[in-house]
Amino acid sequence: MNYVIVGLGNIGAEYEETRHNSGFLVLDAFIKEFEGARFSSDRYASVAQVSFRGHRVTLVKPSTYMNLSGKAVRYWMGETKCKPENLLVVVDDIAIPFGTLRMRKAGSPGGHNGLKNIAELLGGENWARMRVGVGSNFSKGSQVDYVLGEWSSDEKKELPAIMEQACKAIKAFMTLGPDRAMNICNTKPKTTESEGEQKKEA
Repeated sequence: MNYVIVGLGNIGAEYEETRHNSGFLVLDAFIKEFEGARFSSDRYASVAQVSFRGHRVTLVKPSTYMNLSGKAVRYWMGETKCKPENLLVVVDDIAIPFGTLRMRKAGSPGGHNGLKNIAELLGGENWARMRVGVGSNFSKGSQVDYVLGEWSSDEKKELPAIMEQACKAIKAFMTLGPDRAMNICNTKPKTTESEGEQKKEA
């Protein structure tokens, strides 16, 4: 079976460590589990092909502007003959607390320009998306600076646990289906902070 996993972000070294690149970050973490696999520049995106439990998996990091991400998704969906139900898009979300993941089988773009463009070019919203919570710790009018800003030092400490949870959710999406994957994904991972809180309570 063919799957396409898309991570949304902005190309360029200046954006690598920013919150808006959460989708790229998840795919970078995921590919590390496949020895020898790496991304290479291709049509509209950086692309990697891996095999996971008999499934052909195409990892896509669009190289277009964020609001034109649909061009890459539509092209690689066609190139791999992937069905919409086998598409998963990973994206950042300020409406979700930092450290929290949310997967849905379908839904509206929720104000995210990348998701909006994908929905427009695919002709619908019946495909899965996993939102990576980046929080909303910004003052009024500074949303753009916040999402394009780099992770704080405290956030960087928590990222490995978040990435691990996201990778588990992607695997579950392909092997167990979206419903069971949502149960795995929609649970806040144990981070250094939460473990510390548990020790205090004990």
